Amino acid sequence: MHGFIDFIKKQGVAGLAVGFILGGAVSKVVTALITDVVNPLLGIALGAAKGLESATVALGPVEILLGHFVSVMIDFLVIALVVYFGVKALGLDKLGKTA
Repeated sequence: MHGFIDFIKKQGVAGLAVGFILGGAVSKVVTALITDVVNPLLGIALGAAKGLESATVALGPVEILLGHFVSVMIDFLVIALVVYFGVKALGLDKLGKTA
């Protein structure tokens, strides 16, 4: 058991676990922001009455759910920006680099 505790301390497993949990929480907040605020506003701008998620493109008899794809891409970009600026703010981008 002592070896396991040493492994956790040396490898930063606790920090990794905290980061994983916080990442999940940030993802939920960003998803709610995109779904509840950004999508309805984009839906109004694009003329989709129910919001961006309901925007479709018709190609003959087929309807492509373009709104949902755009919504997921916006969600991804916002999360990527949050992670990028979080890493920059904490100075983690400088780890492993030699000056």
